[in-house]
Amino acid sequence: MNTQKDALMVLSGGMDSVCMLYEYKDSIDLAVNFIYGSNHNMRELECARYNCRKLGIELVEIDLSFIGLNFHSSLLEGADAIPDGDYDFDNMKSTVVPFRNGIMLAAAAGLAESHGLKAVMIANHAGDHALYPDCRVEFIDAMAAAIAAGTYENIELRAPYSRLTKAQIAVRGAAAGVDFSHTYSCYRGRQEHCGTCGTCRERRQALAEAGIEDPTVYSEADQA
Repeated sequence: MNTQKDALMVLSGGMDSVCMLYEYKDSIDLAVNFIYGSNHNMRELECARYNCRKLGIELVEIDLSFIGLNFHSSLLEGADAIPDGDYDFDNMKSTVVPFRNGIMLAAAAGLAESHGLKAVMIANHAGDHALYPDCRVEFIDAMAAAIAAGTYENIELRAPYSRLTKAQIAVRGAAAGVDFSHTYSCYRGRQEHCGTCGTCRERRQALAEAGIEDPTVYSEADQA
């Protein structure tokens, strides 16, 4: 693992990115959160702020509200637009925000170069590959080439979780000291996790597979 603080990390405040923040804290000089209008954006941001304060890592918040105003996705259209059910293609395709990671990584690369950093980090993982085109290894490799070619310092894109499952990431996060009660996943974005949407189900399953006690508060109606 790189031990120099030479990287900027894209930090949503969800489970995977918080795990990466803790596991790679000795490499991360700066984190960035993008405010783009998703249902759960502000709940995740609370977690990003908390964990950056705890680790003493500076957090930059960048407004990408044009995404929420102009793009089509159930993730941008309110809690009631999010389907219940498992985290699979047919059920979750409506939640795709077109080219979201491409936009965010382009902004992150410019921010990293502006701060004299050598790398950008992102916490995409293997469970996202079937559903989200901009989480797949092919996309990450292509974006890495574009970022390196488009920056004077040939900035590197690091995506060390690309071939890991969410449960494997949770194990690594727990070992690095993550408090999962200060992470957020629910695509509905309410005070409590709904427990029934695909991301809530994926979260619960990953923590169970990892052997980690789930501290998440799920809404009472959905636990029945």
